[in-house]
Amino acid sequence: MRDAPASAPRVLIYSHDTFGLGHLRRSRAIAHAIVAAEREARVVIASGSPFVDRFAFSDRVSAVRLPPVTKRVDGIYAPLEPGGALDERIAERAAIIEATAEAFRPDLAIVDKEPTGLHGELLPTLERLSVRGCRCVLGLRDILDDAERLAPEWERKGAVEAVERFYDEIWVYGAARIHEPLRALARGPSNRLHYLGYLRREVPHWPPGRSEPPMAGAPFLLVTPGGGGDGAGLIDWVISAYEADPGLPLPAIVAFGPFLDPETRAGFLARVDRQPGRLTAITFDSEIEHLMSRAAGIVAMGGYNTFCEILSFNRRALLVPRTEPRREQEIRAVAAEALGLARVLHADAERDPARMAAALRALPDQPEPSLSLPAGLLDGLGGVVERLRVILATEPVPAPLPLTLPAQGPPFVESRAEPALGCAHP
Repeated sequence: MRDAPASAPRVLIYSHDTFGLGHLRRSRAIAHAIVAAEREARVVIASGSPFVDRFAFSDRVSAVRLPPVTKRVDGIYAPLEPGGALDERIAERAAIIEATAEAFRPDLAIVDKEPTGLHGELLPTLERLSVRGCRCVLGLRDILDDAERLAPEWERKGAVEAVERFYDEIWVYGAARIHEPLRALARGPSNRLHYLGYLRREVPHWPPGRSEPPMAGAPFLLVTPGGGGDGAGLIDWVISAYEADPGLPLPAIVAFGPFLDPETRAGFLARVDRQPGRLTAITFDSEIEHLMSRAAGIVAMGGYNTFCEILSFNRRALLVPRTEPRREQEIRAVAAEALGLARVLHADAERDPARMAAALRALPDQPEPSLSLPAGLLDGLGGVVERLRVILATEPVPAPLPLTLPAQGPPFVESRAEPALGCAHP
């Protein structure tokens, strides 16, 4: 029997967060849109990000931190703190998720990207929510990976079976004209698959005590590899370009990201310090939208959130995508360039500084993405609110989503994160 929805909807968002900041930042944007549109709504985000406490949340949005797990360079997951056993950490996380859902009793659960959670940790909670009649939605970014990699990964994780059994709808935060993330898995269209559009971002209120690099007061380029865990190649290439070409017209602010290896960061800082007035660096900015919205150009790898911000703030962008362990960024970057939304610089074996310098020179003169932006491409947050209202107003549809592989813890405690402190300078 389905619980009667409260007059104020309760929404639980699960975000496994083992690497980078993308899942948390996407979940936070969705949560804020829900409480802004539904005046009495409450949202809880269960996140595995070790940086969840560094972000500010709106009223009626709370965060429950799951014990962090990281993905090593070999693709193996491990507890963030050394010495622990992964199976014990997964069991601990699963217990926290289940206890949170039991205490919060959501009307709707939105699961970010992983249908079964990290190593199946979400399955016990999905079982309980199913018994209660809680509606469940799988939320996907625009691109997961190429078909050759995605199909075996979902088969191995039991993702297709989980979608068929537990999920009422799948929401894609993107557009089919750019990519169809489940095309390799689905046979034919489904009325439970909804393309909502990309998630528009706004510049947040200026937080108390925020500080910025002096360069932010004049035209500058912003170099951001997101969380930074896989961004060393991009940062090195940009610094090398400034070292090789003293005539580059605009200075650059390099945001390392909190996951950049400390030893690597120290080496980059030494090189940045040898380019005074031309390069400066920050470690982490939880409100980096302030810098993005004022940059003359953005140099990035092309992760989902950065792409949304480039379009939302109408910034000229140079995308330097990685291709391992996933081709997600490359697929997105190539599609964006084909639509005239950004330029792409593919890394070569040598990462020639002259190639990067030439691209940096050209960046401020690129066409703005708004000149080529398809209508409705940034309507994703409105789409989330619309689907939320529809799904909570209707009874569950018994037929499962026809996805078929091709032939070949502590109780919930409501609390708000402390306000963001702005840039954390090295």
